[in-house]
Amino acid sequence: MNQNLDDQTLALAGLFQAVSLVHQTATRGQCLQDPLETTIKSLFETNPERTLDVYGDLYGLREGLKVLSRCFGNQAGQAEAQMLRYALNLVQLETRLHKQPEMLDTIGERIEQARRSVDHFGYTHPNVIRNLAGIYQDTISTFRIKINVNGHRQFLEIEDNAARIRACLLAGIRSAMLWRQVGGRRWQLIFRRGKVVDNANAMLRSLE
Repeated sequence: MNQNLDDQTLALAGLFQAVSLVHQTATRGQCLQDPLETTIKSLFETNPERTLDVYGDLYGLREGLKVLSRCFGNQAGQAEAQMLRYALNLVQLETRLHKQPEMLDTIGERIEQARRSVDHFGYTHPNVIRNLAGIYQDTISTFRIKINVNGHRQFLEIEDNAARIRACLLAGIRSAMLWRQVGGRRWQLIFRRGKVVDNANAMLRSLE
């Protein structure tokens, strides 16, 4: 197995897991809790020895691998098109962020501050989610490029849901950054889709 492709597939699965949680929250008012914990936890894994360490283990990325496979596959529907748009927007935002070292430092410092709340409450506690949402709002949200999240108003207007969406978008940026660091490039999302899907499906089969 191509290690470079493996690392890129894992990082993309992290990205697509984050946007899947955004989509679930916006359209259903809730999301899967195990993938949420893996996604939020990835923000605090700042010195991994290998790509998978960011997410803990392959099982924690199962939702992201499934969504990645669907979004890049031939049977993608409206929901998949929506999630793909979120993912591409996050890749674009991460490119902007990469050119803003001061903002990167600010995000890193504030995530370290949020770590104290994690130690006390756990990764998915509302206090932690709101803290991470505030980081996204004060930094990434100031870019001219905006991510318009589509869903049902009754869900989007709930403060905890809005906070969860922003926290997951921040985690999506983290995975987009990781993807770039392991050699991911935007053109590959067009020309290497088939290889990525095959690799994601092979990873899923290994979990059966």
